[in-house]
Amino acid sequence: MQFFCNLITTPKITRTFLLGLALFSSVAFTKNLAIDPTNIYPKVKLETSMGVIIVELDRVKAPMTVDNFLTYVVTGEYNNTIFHRIVEDFIVQGGGYDADFIPKKTNGDIINESGNGLKNEIGTIAMAKENRPHTANRQFFFNINDNTNLDPGRRWGYAVFGMIMEGEEVLEAIAKVKTEYNEAIGWENVPLAPIILIKATLLPSE
Repeated sequence: MQFFCNLITTPKITRTFLLGLALFSSVAFTKNLAIDPTNIYPKVKLETSMGVIIVELDRVKAPMTVDNFLTYVVTGEYNNTIFHRIVEDFIVQGGGYDADFIPKKTNGDIINESGNGLKNEIGTIAMAKENRPHTANRQFFFNINDNTNLDPGRRWGYAVFGMIMEGEEVLEAIAKVKTEYNEAIGWENVPLAPIILIKATLLPSE
């Protein structure tokens, strides 16, 4: 009731509040529309400096993870990032840094959906995280092998949210590039020559 009375006695504030609410709702709707929440298995085209990879995402089993990933896709946040960690016969990881190894902004951490039944099998895409379970945000990786040690068991695993549909040969080539320890940033398994994710695009629904 107090809130209702304030609205009556302060019409200017009311108009400002309602305008802000309308703008917020409009942005939220546009964002949801952009990621097409009705598409259960959206596909994303990843144009890399070594070729094109197309992944199909699983919104049924990993809805929060898929929507998080698509938000970075439709806002162009993955464009011109690098695959900064490549371990042959294990993973190809990227999405978090530009070519100068400067971290890209994040939208915050998400809930770990690793218990969704999807396994870290060869050709799947999963979210990277820190040791704590709910710390994934924008970095992702491709499994180059059947990495059962990344699946959940008596501890949290790494959430798989899709798989490669086209471009397996491109991923295989990326996985075989030469890497080294980079003293400047103190990382292992850094490609000698940058592997760029030039552009990520959400493909139209079929």
